[in-house]
Amino acid sequence: MKIYQFFLYFSNNGNFQIKIDYLCTLMEKFVHINNANDFAKEFGAPVLHPMVCVVHFDELGPIHHVLNKMGVYAIFVQDNFPTGATYGMGGYDTTQGTLTAASPGQIIGKVDDGRREVYHGWVLLFDADFMRGTVFEERLAEYHFFSYNVNEALQTTEGEKQLMWQLMELLRRFIKHREQTPLTDRIVQNYIVQVCDYCQLFYQRQFKMATQQQSDLLSRFQRLLTDYYDQGLQFKHGLPNVKYCASQLFLSSNYFGDVVRSATGDSPTRIIQRFLVDRAKSMLVGGLSVTQVADGLGFEYPQHFTRFFKKHAGLPPSKYVASLQKK
Repeated sequence: MKIYQFFLYFSNNGNFQIKIDYLCTLMEKFVHINNANDFAKEFGAPVLHPMVCVVHFDELGPIHHVLNKMGVYAIFVQDNFPTGATYGMGGYDTTQGTLTAASPGQIIGKVDDGRREVYHGWVLLFDADFMRGTVFEERLAEYHFFSYNVNEALQTTEGEKQLMWQLMELLRRFIKHREQTPLTDRIVQNYIVQVCDYCQLFYQRQFKMATQQQSDLLSRFQRLLTDYYDQGLQFKHGLPNVKYCASQLFLSSNYFGDVVRSATGDSPTRIIQRFLVDRAKSMLVGGLSVTQVADGLGFEYPQHFTRFFKKHAGLPPSKYVASLQKK
């Protein structure tokens, strides 16, 4: 669905036929990973469990490139990735010691160009249905890394990489030597949750480093909000939101939110709300009416602004102004 939106958007520039032709060509080259073992079968890796696949790339030798249309969850922990590979509409960071994750509906990999390469690392793939009713499903909303952009991939330390590789090896050994039963499936599910929790832990380490190395992120966020109003964008787009701010900072909404929360303890939404309240207070003190403030901030109706202000400032705009006049 995302691909159609992307190409139809560009069709307005007069390139409709060219873009659609490219889309059709690209779709013909997809390998549809509808279940976990479609990936194993594509490369001749052993099928060890009907709904879980663990592949050690080092054992495969030279393999062809594949542009995968994912119908499953996948976690890749590798030393190297295909040069010029695709993740959604972007490209891979091929830095050594990288973890990327994909979820159903995403596109990941590289169109087969006839060349074969040797890769080092592991991939874990599992069907969504296998994890129904488990802790994974409960925590999925927290596992934002399944929807991060590739430029937000986890740059693992050597210790983190080795730990993930060991978990992959232990999981593969378990499903290889154990008969599938409800109990063994539960153990496999627990392994998968453990892998995801480690991903979450390692990303938290990266968030802390990101806020230290990019100490201007929060100042750029604040500057972005100020510029939004200086440029009058509220009259065209309404209130600023997290998606807009993240895109202007070249981050996905989830990654942006996780970094901001790591740095401040607050969500970007809450920071935007505080910014709006502070700006509203200044406008009210400056003598503007509630209607003028609502319009100037980008609220659709004055009553929407009044409810927003009361919720976040603790009293209606009129009482806020009255309280200042008493002082």
